[in-house]
Amino acid sequence: MKKDTFITGLFSGILLSAVLGVGIAYTAPDAMPPLNELPQLVRPPRLKENVSFAGETLPMNIDTRERMEKELLVNSYYHTSTILAIKNAPRFFPMIERILKEEGVPDDFKYLAVAESNLSNGSSGAGAKGLWQFLKGTAGDFGLEVNTEVEERFHYEKSTRAAARFIKHLYQRTGSWVNAAAAYNMGLANLNKALDAQSEKSFFDLNVNDETSRYVFRIVALKEILLKPQAFGFYVDEDQKYAPFKGLKEVTITSPVASLSELAHQHGLTYRMLKYYNPWLIDAKLTAKDKKYTILVPE
Repeated sequence: MKKDTFITGLFSGILLSAVLGVGIAYTAPDAMPPLNELPQLVRPPRLKENVSFAGETLPMNIDTRERMEKELLVNSYYHTSTILAIKNAPRFFPMIERILKEEGVPDDFKYLAVAESNLSNGSSGAGAKGLWQFLKGTAGDFGLEVNTEVEERFHYEKSTRAAARFIKHLYQRTGSWVNAAAAYNMGLANLNKALDAQSEKSFFDLNVNDETSRYVFRIVALKEILLKPQAFGFYVDEDQKYAPFKGLKEVTITSPVASLSELAHQHGLTYRMLKYYNPWLIDAKLTAKDKKYTILVPE
């Protein structure tokens, strides 16, 4: 009995010493990092000598260099957002690249979609929606249907086609792909007004609000990071990236659908998965009177 009591007491003492950080688990004070110092290495990314967007080289004076470095720094350490962009890129970039090429728009504009939505069908407080963050009026101007049942700003391919045509329109009006990108953010009228008021020709020389002043640099920063993510400390294995949707077929709808849930079940889908493949269907029904719609379902 006394032996058992001794062993139990000894074990309790060792355990208490480990918890309190003395005896066996003791770490010398001089081995701990000093107060207010974190055991990590944080360095700013280095800016390349020549940086370009859509074939236009960015001027590198003291102002533009610092603006570019700021966006590289912000997006290099905006871990969750940047990793999601890296994961989403394989799913959406092939489709975006194809449509941009077909419409005669430089490939670099795929990074504008990253800057706008991080390649997700989001909604902004200002009412902009989708991969390309179209406002309702502009969406209608470029052929996207928006009503209580159909929201084509959430249609991946149709919204990308509309965005490409909008960007091409902005280029034709501004004569510069960089200025077209700036106009995408601030509006063509506002860009022209600022250029005229300040007697300038380039976005880079404008003194405008902080969001627009950063906009093109943010696009270019995202381009640099997504081209070589490991150079910026992002390691995402291929099997962790989101693959393009495969094994889908098109089903044409030419008559009203009273229940999208029933339609989903007819094709072996849940209502949730029908909306997943067709996020532009925003109601529980589809009034296809005198109209034709194409939905995607698994083969």
